[in-house]
Amino acid sequence: MLLLDAGFSLRELDRRAERAGLDLSGVVGVALTHEHGDHAAGAVRVAARHGVPILASPGTWQALGAGDSVGFLPLTQGSRIALEGFVVTGCPIPHDAAEPLALVVSARDGTSVGLAYDLGRVTVAVRYLLRNLTAIILEANHDEVLLRTASEYPVSVQQRIAGSAGHLSNRCAAELLTSVHHRGLGAVLLAHLSQRANTETAARETIAQAMRAVGFAGAVLVARQDEPVGPVQLAHAAGSQYSLRL
Repeated sequence: MLLLDAGFSLRELDRRAERAGLDLSGVVGVALTHEHGDHAAGAVRVAARHGVPILASPGTWQALGAGDSVGFLPLTQGSRIALEGFVVTGCPIPHDAAEPLALVVSARDGTSVGLAYDLGRVTVAVRYLLRNLTAIILEANHDEVLLRTASEYPVSVQQRIAGSAGHLSNRCAAELLTSVHHRGLGAVLLAHLSQRANTETAARETIAQAMRAVGFAGAVLVARQDEPVGPVQLAHAAGSQYSLRL
């Protein structure tokens, strides 16, 4: 088992793993997109408890300040880290963090999952990274109209969220997903939804409509902040079945 981000306390990570039917004693590593607390708060503690390394960019690792408490495997652009049956690759993304990454994890059976959130715009590198995957976890942070009319957000915050180092809108997420769609893509999980400038319905309908137009027949799921989603059962293009815990 490989954890992708760990943005909760150790107790909450254990609770969520139990709800999803997972035993964290089988974890082999923790791969991080960046150091912000909602993505990395529990990473050092869970890695130390199980004696497993953290996979991250050098900038993220330095920002974590973990020292010698856990092992570190550096993810740099173009690198491929093999770890207990998984291969992890990454590419830089534009976000206001030390050295954030989008990630792809591939398993021995051909299963591959891409993870991209907290990115202000879609780059050529991100689009290339997310091609030909089995499942994609992608940020659909805000509805553009709801963001502009969110009275709780001052104009400066609205501009940061919508800026090139902020977050993807539902529309931008749909454009990215349709551009990387292929016959083997089995599921899309929409993540990092704003509670003030988005709704599950808006995100799902925007992406599902766009994906249906390009022939996508898989599941469009929405991640909630309070509970885990998985497991998600997918059919590999070759016909074999496997379970993906999202």
